[in-house]
Amino acid sequence: MRADVQQVADGTYLVHGSNTNWVILTEGDAVTLIDTGYPGDRPRLLASLAEVGSSPEAVTAVLITHAHTDHLGNAEYLNATHGTPIYLHEAEVPHARREFLHQVNVGTVLKNGWRPGVLPWAIHAIRSGGTAHVPVTAPEPFPSAGPLDLPGRPVPVHTPGHTDGHCAYHLPDAGVLIAGDALVSGHPTSRIKGPQLLPDMFHRERAQAVASLDVLEGLKGDVLLPGHGPLHRGSVREAALQARERAL
Repeated sequence: MRADVQQVADGTYLVHGSNTNWVILTEGDAVTLIDTGYPGDRPRLLASLAEVGSSPEAVTAVLITHAHTDHLGNAEYLNATHGTPIYLHEAEVPHARREFLHQVNVGTVLKNGWRPGVLPWAIHAIRSGGTAHVPVTAPEPFPSAGPLDLPGRPVPVHTPGHTDGHCAYHLPDAGVLIAGDALVSGHPTSRIKGPQLLPDMFHRERAQAVASLDVLEGLKGDVLLPGHGPLHRGSVREAALQARERAL
């Protein structure tokens, strides 16, 4: 299965899976993988690594923006099969272990089923493994503060609201923000195109998700790699401001 891989900067690739994106950072023969798609995205995930000239064995670490199934779906596979460490914000570690699950539930989806795009999205999510139980056995908090000693030198940026331990990742030298679900550019359940928050039903604390846009406004960059939607080129600050205006 061919993956939709888009090179956005030297050693930086945005991959579009089935409604969810992930990012590959390369440095020589080593790779940092940020997010892993739905469980059903595994063929695309492996194909995307091959397309950038890499392999699962070359992945130094997996960084997870947040532990929803569409971002965590193949993390345990990589850890169990290749021993790849899985890193998240400390507040997200128990979520990845599935000590609890803060994710939109079937009842909430059904209540919102009248909204355009919700039911087709839900059917796709179920078929892709969105309701699968995918705990990570040994998730770890980030091994250090500031830039991580991993390919791409990503800087974790705590952006709670979507989940308690949600993190974006900043590549300051490249001017790139890997935003996860703190700031997206589209979603099958949204009629809006461009920088925005996800619809309310997806956030654990919507007010906190809006407040986290303040953090993103302070980051320098002109390339936004969202967890959902297409690549967005333009000021990260302006993108966060636009999302805030749309959220009010």
